[in-house]
Amino acid sequence: MSDLDFAAMLVSRVCHDLVSPVGAVVNGLEVLEDERDATMRADALKLVASSAALAAARLQFARIAFGAAGSAGAELDLSEVGRMVCGLLQGSKIEVVWDGAVANWPKDWAKLLMNSALLAADSLPRGGRVLVATSAAPAPPSFTVRATGQGARLLDEVKAALSGEPSGPLDGRSIQPYLTYKLAQLINADLTLVSSENHFEIAAK
Repeated sequence: MSDLDFAAMLVSRVCHDLVSPVGAVVNGLEVLEDERDATMRADALKLVASSAALAAARLQFARIAFGAAGSAGAELDLSEVGRMVCGLLQGSKIEVVWDGAVANWPKDWAKLLMNSALLAADSLPRGGRVLVATSAAPAPPSFTVRATGQGARLLDEVKAALSGEPSGPLDGRSIQPYLTYKLAQLINADLTLVSSENHFEIAAK
């Protein structure tokens, strides 16, 4: 896959994540434009506000997790990383338990952590809990992300992409786990996966 194709796939993933909340904003604005009932207008305003907040949270997350925000060698505050992860999943059926250290991490390590948390969330089709725990010392960084919930699992094509050996052409489903693999390779992180019934865990050190 060329760099251009890789970038296009990531953009497609971001757009896919934004379609739902942005569409809800548009629908809410249409109701506000045509509706005169006060109760309906109040409900529409709530829809617009919550959907706009979700779209903003997804953009903030993608800007760091997928993008090139920050200069080379930059560090990120783990508390801010935790805020973005929690914001991304706020209002969903997934509870986030953030047990991160008070520390600054190298940007690429923080990106790997964010992408791992997203993988954990994606492994919970019926909702559940994502627990993120990081090492207390910033050097060397390490973390464990655990997902628990009914039916928790990674699809085979996601596992293949995460191992750096996609089972077929990369697509919108496999591009993000492949990015996670590339990030781990970039910083020489050792990724380990553990799966069992209703449980998925990804760790890096």
